[in-house]
Amino acid sequence: MVKKQQATITYQSEMNQFHLSNGEISYLFQVSSDEKLLHLYYGKALPEKDYSYLVEMHHRPMTTYRQENDLLYSLEHLKQEFPEYGSTDFRHPAISLRQENGSKISDFTYHSHKITSGKPSLENLPATYVEDENESKTLTVTLKDSLTGVEVELLYTIFSELPIITRSVRVVNKGNQTQAIEQIASLSLDLPDAEYDWMQLSGAWGRERTIKERPLQQGIQSIESTRGISSHQHNPFVALKRKNADEFQGEVIGASFVYSGNFLIQAEVDTWDVTRLQVGINPFGFEWKLLPNESFTSPEVVLVYSDTGLNGMSQAFHQLFRKRLARGNWREKDRPVLINNWEATYFDFDEEKLVSIAEKAHDVGVELFVLDDGWFGERNDDRAGLGDWFVNEKRLPKGIGSLAEKVRDLGLKFGLWFEPEMVNKDSKLYREHPDWLIHTPNRKENHGRNQFVLNFGFDEVVDNIFNQMCKIIDESKLDYIKWDMNRPLTDVYDHRLDIRQQGEVFHRYVLGVYRLYEMLVTRYPNVLFESCSSGGGRFDPGMLYYAPQTWTSDDSDAIERLKIQYGTSLLYPISSIGAHVSMVPNHQTNRITPIETRGNVAFFGAFGYELDLNQLTPQELIIVEEQIKFYKKHRSTIHNGSFYRLLSPFDNDNQTAWMVVSKDQKTAIVAHYKGLNEVNRAFQRMQLKGLNSQFDYQIKQQSYSGTELMNAGLVITDSSSGQIIDQNDQTETHDFDSRIWVLTKEER
Repeated sequence: MVKKQQATITYQSEMNQFHLSNGEISYLFQVSSDEKLLHLYYGKALPEKDYSYLVEMHHRPMTTYRQENDLLYSLEHLKQEFPEYGSTDFRHPAISLRQENGSKISDFTYHSHKITSGKPSLENLPATYVEDENESKTLTVTLKDSLTGVEVELLYTIFSELPIITRSVRVVNKGNQTQAIEQIASLSLDLPDAEYDWMQLSGAWGRERTIKERPLQQGIQSIESTRGISSHQHNPFVALKRKNADEFQGEVIGASFVYSGNFLIQAEVDTWDVTRLQVGINPFGFEWKLLPNESFTSPEVVLVYSDTGLNGMSQAFHQLFRKRLARGNWREKDRPVLINNWEATYFDFDEEKLVSIAEKAHDVGVELFVLDDGWFGERNDDRAGLGDWFVNEKRLPKGIGSLAEKVRDLGLKFGLWFEPEMVNKDSKLYREHPDWLIHTPNRKENHGRNQFVLNFGFDEVVDNIFNQMCKIIDESKLDYIKWDMNRPLTDVYDHRLDIRQQGEVFHRYVLGVYRLYEMLVTRYPNVLFESCSSGGGRFDPGMLYYAPQTWTSDDSDAIERLKIQYGTSLLYPISSIGAHVSMVPNHQTNRITPIETRGNVAFFGAFGYELDLNQLTPQELIIVEEQIKFYKKHRSTIHNGSFYRLLSPFDNDNQTAWMVVSKDQKTAIVAHYKGLNEVNRAFQRMQLKGLNSQFDYQIKQQSYSGTELMNAGLVITDSSSGQIIDQNDQTETHDFDSRIWVLTKEER
C-alpha cells in the first residue's frame, strides 16, 4: 500500500527560513536581516537544509541600497515574496497603498507567523477547501508597516497529495488613518531566470480559450480583463513552461485566479532575466477605501508545479477543481443527459411544442429537459422582459408549474434558464427601479444585446432577484438552473458610494454575484447549476465554486469545439465542460458534420443536446439513443478519470485526439477526430498514455498489452490511406469522421 504524502511547513529559526513541502514540491523563502521576505526556491522537492546561499548580492552601478554604507543589499536585485515599489525596488509591486498625505511608499516587514493544519476559507470569496485538516497545511505570515500601522497577512496553503500551493492576501488597517488600496496582487513569484515560454488561453465569442504561446522577453507580457467579467478574450490563467516541455515532459508552472471579475496576470522580466509573475485584481479602475479596523481579502491564486509536462499540470488542476473547488451534491455525481430547447425553438414555443420535444427526449433516454430564454415577463424578443422573473402567460398560460409537472410526469428532470444580473428597460423591474442600473450620472447608458446591468453592489437588488427566483424554483420544483450573463459592464459608477469609493464598483459587483449564488446553492442544495456568459465569457474557477459545470461556448459546431474543448482542458476538468450535440447545418458555422462526430466530441464534457429531436430522421434517432446509452455507461469514467491530450488541433488542423483512463486503469476511452479527408494519406499509429503496463486490454475482440499500446501505439490509419477496392473489407471515410475505442482490462 502506497503511503500517502503529508504536507509539511517548517520554520528554521536559526536561518529564518520557511520550507513548504509535500515530498513532490518545495517552496522556500527567508526573512532578511531587515525583516523583508526573500524568495529562495520553487520547484521539485528539496531536502531540509540551509538554503541561504541562494540569496545572491553584488554591487551594481546605478543601484540604490537599503542601508547606509552598504553597497550590496538592494531589493532591486533580490527575489521577494511581497515586493513594494520605491524603496530600492523599481519593478512592479505586489501592493500599493495611498495614504492620506498622498504618499504611496510603504515598508512591510516580518512581524509574526503561524502554521496550522487544514485551510481557512476566504471571507465572501470562492476558494479551494479541504474536508480533512490532514489534506493541507497553511502558513500565515503577518507583515507590518510601522508608520501606517497597516498589517498584511500572506496565506500559503500546500496540499498533501497534489503539487499545489494556493496564495491569497488579507490587508488589515490597524492604523488610525484611512488607506486606499490601489493595487493588490494575490500572488507575486520571483523566478531566477526567464527561460520559459508563456502560454495563455485567449479568443473571443465563439472561439474561446485558444492556446497562444510565446517566449518570455525582457519587459512585461500580460493578459487582463477590464470588462467586469473574466471574459471571452483572456482566461484568468497562465502557464510558464520550459523550452523542452511538452504534454508529457519538462517543467511547467501554472497559475489560475479564482475570481470572476477584472484581473491582471503579468510576467515582468528585468534586464538581469529575473521573472516576476504576478496575479491579482486588475488595478485598472480599482481602488478600495480601507477605514481604520477594516480589512480587505484578495481572491485566491492556485499555483501548480509539474515536471511531467502540461498534462501533469492539467491533471493536478483537474483533481483540485473537481474535488476541492466544486461543492455540493453534484460535485462528483453523474450529470444528467440534458436537452435544451434554444436552438430548436428560440422564442417560438408554447407548452404543447415543449412537451412534444420532451416526449421524444424521454423516448431516446434524455434525463433533463431545459427551457431556455423566453419563458418570463413580456419576453418576445431580446428587447423586453429581463428582470421580470415571473411566467410569460402569453406563451405558458397554465404557468411554469404546469409545464414542469408534465415534463416530470414523463420521467424527466426540469430546468430553466435565467439571466439574473440583467434588465431590459421594457420591464416591470426597470419601470419601478430605474436607479438600479449600473450607470454614470448625466450620461446616456450603453447597452449590450438591448440589455443593461443591474447593480449587484446593492444588497436590495440581489435580495429582489433572489426572492423572484425562489418563487419560480419553488413553483416548478426545479432540478437545474442555467445562469447566463450576456454582456460586459460599461458606465461603471455607483451613485450611492462617495467619490473615493468609485474604484470599488467592479469588485462589489462580483461580490454581489457570489452572494446571490451562495444564497441559492444554500437554499437549494439539490439544484444543479450551470454557469454561462454568452457561452464561455465567464468560464473561470470562481464560477466552479458555485456551479460545477459551465456552458463552454455558444459555438456548438463539433469541429470548432475540438479547439475550444482542447484548450479548456488545459485547466478545467472534463466534468465542468458543457458540451452538446446540435443541429446541422450548424447555426454558427453552417457546417454539416456527421451526428456520430457531434456526439463523439460532446461525450467529453457534461453531455446533452441542443436541437429538436422531432426533426431528426429515424436513423438519426437510433444513433442518438445509442449515444445516450454509451454516455450513461461511461460518464463516470469520463468525468472522474485522468484525461490525456494526444494530438493537438493547434499543431495539426486536420487531427485531434485525447483519451481518459479510469482511476483503476481498467477502462480507457480513446477518441480521434479528423478534419478533411486526404487522398493516399500515410499510415499512422498513436501512442496511448496512462495505461497499466501490467494489464492486457481488449479492443473490439482483440487483445493488446498496456505496454505495447503506450510504446508501439494504436493503429489509427483509416481507409483514406488508399483506394477502396473491397467495400466489405474497408469502411468508406468522409470529411469530419471520428472514432472512439473503448479499452477494457482482460480478466484472467
